[in-house]
Formats: sequence, C-alpha cells, structure tokens
Amino acid sequence: MFVHVDNRRRTRLHWATLLLVSVCVVCFVSLALMRPPERVSWLLDWGTIPANIFDIKQPFLPQLTDPALLRLFTALFIHVEWTHLLGNLLFLAIFGLPAERSMGSLRFLTLFVVGGMASNLVGALSLAGVLRPIIGCSGAVSAVLGAYVALFPRARLGLVLPLGLYLEFVRVPAFLLIGIWVLLQLLFSYAGPSYGAVVWWTHIAGFLFGLLFALFSRDAIVRRMRH
Repeated sequence: MFVHVDNRRRTRLHWATLLLVSVCVVCFVSLALMRPPERVSWLLDWGTIPANIFDIKQPFLPQLTDPALLRLFTALFIHVEWTHLLGNLLFLAIFGLPAERSMGSLRFLTLFVVGGMASNLVGALSLAGVLRPIIGCSGAVSAVLGAYVALFPRARLGLVLPLGLYLEFVRVPAFLLIGIWVLLQLLFSYAGPSYGAVVWWTHIAGFLFGLLFALFSRDAIVRRMRH
C-alpha cells in the first residue's frame, strides 16, 4: 500500500465521515417533508444552477467573487432521490472511513468539501446557461475515491455480504467497487433524476482532484501516521 499504518499508533477520533453522512440525511429528510412547490423553490435557491453562476458573455475571473458560488457548497448536501442518497453515502462510508483514518478528519473534510465544490464548478462550466440545478455529493465522493486509489492502489476492502441464510465476510479489490460506483452512476443517469442534472464532468473532475490531493498530501499523511 501507499501508506503504511502502524498498528501501535494512538487511537484517534474520526468524525468527518459521520458528520457528512448525518448532514446529507438531515437535508434529505427535510426536503422530503416539504410540499412539492417549496421543495422546487428550495432546490433552485440552494442547488448549483450554471446559468445563475456564470455568464458566458462576462469575464470569468471577476465572477469568482460572486456570493452565488456558495451554492457550489450547499448543493453537495442536497439529494431528492433516496437511491441517489443511498449510493453516495454507501460509497462514502466504504472508502471514506479508511481514507479518513489515514488522512485525518480535517484533511479528509477538506478533500470532500473542496473537491466537491471544484467538481461542481467544472460541472457548471460544462453546462453554462443551463437552468437545472446540479445537486448531490457525487463529485465529492468521486474525490474520495480518487484519493483512496492514490493512497491504496492495491487495496482489498472487507465487506459483509448476505449469502443465503448467512453473512459472509469477503475481501473485494477496491477497483472492482469503483467500477460498481461508475455503473451505478450510469444507471442513475439513464433513469434520470426527478430534479437536477447528472453531470459526468463533475465525477471526472472530482476523481482527478482526489488523486492530486492525495499525492500532494503524501508527505504530511506519512508523517501523521508515524506519530
């Protein structure tokens, strides 16, 4: 593996993944309890709407100071389909928990938030002028997957699978699970979300961001694991 984990290290509290999952679930339940007109209004107010963030006729750099860019952040926690939410949170837990143990909670939280915002930014640029909101943390989860691949390129993850009447513990190559993640995103794109746009550039940008983030953080992560 890329990072050696010393089993004698001090036990640390890892809170970032749990915090992110909790916020996503709370936002999902809150939206589900709203009446449809209120839900649509809320999505338009807090989702990343490319047409409201960037004007292709105006200079790009000055627009980066627009407060509307806050929606690149708020959109990360918005899900209206339970399948979308479950898929994102499942892979966030599978890959996020070991990544957070290696990187530390603050660095992992930075990866998720900045990677998610950067992927939403790329998605908004790729859909300039579109009025449908970009929502969900798929780009941020892609960043987590990219970082995991950089940190543990040959890792096998332990999963508990229901086989008949029994639960079986198996070890699965990380790349196989990442392939399943890609397949799920394809299926979700084909089925079509009730609200929002599925933007492949957000996934690609997030994954590349995660790779670079982990590689540039390599020395700091190694030093952390040695203490």
